Amino acid sequence: MDVDLPGLGTLINVGTIVVGSLLGMAVGHRLPQRTHAVVTDILGLVTLLVAALSAMAVTDAAFVAATGSGAPVLIVLGSLLIGGIAGSLLRIETRLEALAGTIQGWLGRRSDGARTSRRPVLVDATETGQDETARERFIEGWLTASLLFCVGPLAILGSLSDGLGRGIDQLLLKSVLDGFAALAFASSFGIGVLLSAVSVAVVQGLVTLAGVLLGSVLPDAHIAALTATGGLMLVGIGLRLLHIKQIPVGDLLPALLVAPLLTQLVIVLR
Repeated sequence: MDVDLPGLGTLINVGTIVVGSLLGMAVGHRLPQRTHAVVTDILGLVTLLVAALSAMAVTDAAFVAATGSGAPVLIVLGSLLIGGIAGSLLRIETRLEALAGTIQGWLGRRSDGARTSRRPVLVDATETGQDETARERFIEGWLTASLLFCVGPLAILGSLSDGLGRGIDQLLLKSVLDGFAALAFASSFGIGVLLSAVSVAVVQGLVTLAGVLLGSVLPDAHIAALTATGGLMLVGIGLRLLHIKQIPVGDLLPALLVAPLLTQLVIVLR
C-alpha cells in the first residue's frame, strides 16, 4: 500500500492500540484472574516466537556478506553489551518506571479529586496497599506494552519504510497485531496500556522522520543488525511476560543505536 503521507501508518497503529485498550479495559473486569494469567502467558509465548523469527536476521545474506560469516553474532553481542552498559549507567528503565509512576499518580489524583467532590474519602492501610498495587500494574502495563510495541522489528522497519516512501504494509500488519495485543494487555494491566499509544506515536514518529531525512542511505546489513538485536530484546520481554526473568529491557534500548554503528565499524575495518 503506497501512500504519499509519511506517518499515516503510525497514526493507524496508534488508533488500533487505543481501540484495543479501551475494549480490553471495558471487558477486563469481567474476566477471572486465571483468564488474565492465561492471556499474559499466551502473549509471552507469541512474543518469544516473534523474537525467534526476528533474531534469525543474524543469518541475513546481506549482513553476512558485508561483515563476514562470524561477525553478525559478535555485532549483536557487542551492541547489547555496549547498549546495556550505557543504559544501566543512565538508569533508563528506572527513569521510565519513575515517569510511569508520575503519570499514574497524576491520573490517580484526578480520579481521587473527582471522588472527593462526591463523597468523603477514608484512607487506611488497605487502601494504601491497593494504591501501590494499582501503581505497579500501571507501570508494568505501560512499560511492557511500550517496549513490546516500540522495540519490535516491525516498529523500526515499518516506520523506516513509511519514511522512505516504500509503503505502510508492515505498519498495517503491526497495527492489527498491536490492536489484539493491547486488548489482551489492557484486560490485565488497565489504563497503562492505553498510555503506551503515546510511546508508539513518539518513537515511530521519530523513526519515520529519520527515514524521511535519511532517504535510502541505510544499507540492508545495518537493518538486519537492528532486526536481530531487537529480536533478542523481544526475548527479554517474553521472559518478563512469562515471569521467568525480569530482564531490564529498557536499559537495553541504546543497543538499537549501537547496532548499525557497530556494523558500519566492522565494514570499515574489514
